[in-house]
Amino acid sequence: MPYTPRGKYFEEFQVGQEIISPARTITEADIVNFAALTWDTNPMHTDAEFGKTTMFGERIAHGMLGLSYAIGLVWQLGVLEGTVIAFRELEMKFKGPLKIGDTMHVAAKVRETKPIRSAGGIVVIELRVLNQRDETLYQGSMTVLVKGREGGTLQ
Repeated sequence: MPYTPRGKYFEEFQVGQEIISPARTITEADIVNFAALTWDTNPMHTDAEFGKTTMFGERIAHGMLGLSYAIGLVWQLGVLEGTVIAFRELEMKFKGPLKIGDTMHVAAKVRETKPIRSAGGIVVIELRVLNQRDETLYQGSMTVLVKGREGGTLQ
């Protein structure tokens, strides 16, 4: 049986559409594993005693760990599965710390759509990463190239 994408095609994205991702709780193991994977062993993330001396008063998650999870949570929504041709751009501002025990989720809102001849189009999705208190920790956007209903290739 051939693969049928469950993602939305370009024509199905409408400016203003918003969806909320599932949630994920940040654990100490997440931070330890991310530090080992990336070699980013900044003591702000890996040393509990050092963390106590920072403005946050404790260890915090790597910004890129939270960002990676945010993109994964957006993927879990299914709207991009099988229809994204390319991830074109990412812009993000870090507004607050993601801490061990925080439960994060993403509010994703279509900000812009732009058709491209015979390739579907560009979709700009505004992202807000929130914790369990609905505080915005990260805010920015991702730009993806999405297949049109009729497929198409870049020219």
